Amino acid sequence: MSKTRQRLRALGCRWLPICVLAAAAGCTPGPVYHAPMAPSAGRYTASTAPAHTVAARGPAGGRQVFAYGARLGRMWWRLFHSAALDRAVRRALARNPGLAQAQAALAQAQADAAAAMGVFYPQVTANGGVAREQTTSAGAGGAFPGNTFTLYSGNVTVAYSPDLFGLNRLVARAQQAQVDQQRYLRDAAYLTLEGNVADTLIQEAALRSEIKTTESVIRKDRALLTLVGRQYHSGAVTYTAVLTQREQLASSEAARATLRQQLAASRHALAALMGDYPATAPPVHVALDDLVLPKRLPVTLPSALVRQRPDIRASEANLRFANANIGEAVARMYPLLTLTADFGTQSNQIGDLFLPATRVYDLAAGLVAPIFNGGTLEAQKRAAVAAYEGGIASYQTVVLAAFQQVADALRALQYDAQTLAFQRHALVAADGALRLSEIQYRDGAVQYLTVLTTEIQDANTRLAYVQARAQRYRDTVALFVALGGGWWPHGAARMPPPAPDKVHARIQGHETRPDS
Repeated sequence: MSKTRQRLRALGCRWLPICVLAAAAGCTPGPVYHAPMAPSAGRYTASTAPAHTVAARGPAGGRQVFAYGARLGRMWWRLFHSAALDRAVRRALARNPGLAQAQAALAQAQADAAAAMGVFYPQVTANGGVAREQTTSAGAGGAFPGNTFTLYSGNVTVAYSPDLFGLNRLVARAQQAQVDQQRYLRDAAYLTLEGNVADTLIQEAALRSEIKTTESVIRKDRALLTLVGRQYHSGAVTYTAVLTQREQLASSEAARATLRQQLAASRHALAALMGDYPATAPPVHVALDDLVLPKRLPVTLPSALVRQRPDIRASEANLRFANANIGEAVARMYPLLTLTADFGTQSNQIGDLFLPATRVYDLAAGLVAPIFNGGTLEAQKRAAVAAYEGGIASYQTVVLAAFQQVADALRALQYDAQTLAFQRHALVAADGALRLSEIQYRDGAVQYLTVLTTEIQDANTRLAYVQARAQRYRDTVALFVALGGGWWPHGAARMPPPAPDKVHARIQGHETRPDS
């Protein structure tokens, strides 16, 4: 064999293991992750959703147009044009402890991911020490005294684990998936808080109007009870009429007490949302007449909903985490290579510590491969696969719930608009009956008892009308929340809104118009 051939064979034997290791380092075990496909449903409801709602005269009776595929601004609550609502939402975003908790969880996940990236770099440590030692003379029969000396040492250790089978990359990938999950969970916390504040304030405004209307009914009930009592003493009616009217008055007063309790609970809930105690929370008052019903409702397409809802994105990030865990479980079945190097000095004289003669070093390589572990690694792999399958089911559950919420909101907007229109007709009829009874009473055609009864019916109709008005606002909030709130760039951090002076400078255009 020629010298050239021998030299080539020697080079091949030297570089072949390195090439094999390099090729192995480019392989990552475990299944390849594929993002879930977009839902095949072309619409949210069984039948085609209408292009707009019906219109009714009066407040909150405007027609709302569904703009499919349109985009909604991040500060969607400003579409209601209520300064008090805007202040309450901004205060909640700045002070709510739940958001602080979500932000801290995200910061923790980011720190854990940064810590996991350190495994890709060599780990360098420095050690120094001094030891007082004495040698024994037992080997020489004890003829000589032991030697006592001081040993000074210092060394630097470099350790590195090449990522042969992708274990380190899979761990880092799982950590990054957890970062994404916490980011979307934080966005979901923002969205939930915004929706809860808006809904609570609208509910509070409705309760305040209902209490005012109920108090009007109570005044009429008391006047009617006085009139019925006089008629009973004059023999015009039986005592049954008196008892019936007392029952009516007690029922109205009980309804007012219930409404007051609900109003107090609503105020307490709003205080907690804004990060305040109920006793120290600043008063926030929103009247139904101060709200503007958005006329144009952006509705994202079904195929894009999974990219807009933060809870869906968080569930999808959990899928990526579970997929990386499968690969990690598989990678632990392969050998693990560790390279170490120590460089240092040792001397019994501190002044000689840096002389060339005192230098010491060692280079080592270790390979650890699992042979028998009682089925632990295989069981861990099966557990990771089961967790991934559970994550798929959880993702599908979240998507189905999201589509259900959007469908419910769309139908609520459609039918509650019809309810408000009918309640408007009922209110007009009740007002007409009241005016007619008053005219007939002045003409002597009916008794005052008929007038009071008609007034109570009119007040009850107004109560139902107030509830129908508030429901249209609440349905609009429910739709915005179900669609994921405002759209923001992919991967951008969702932060609290800017200060008021910057807000008005930035949200010019469709966000500041009632018909947007």
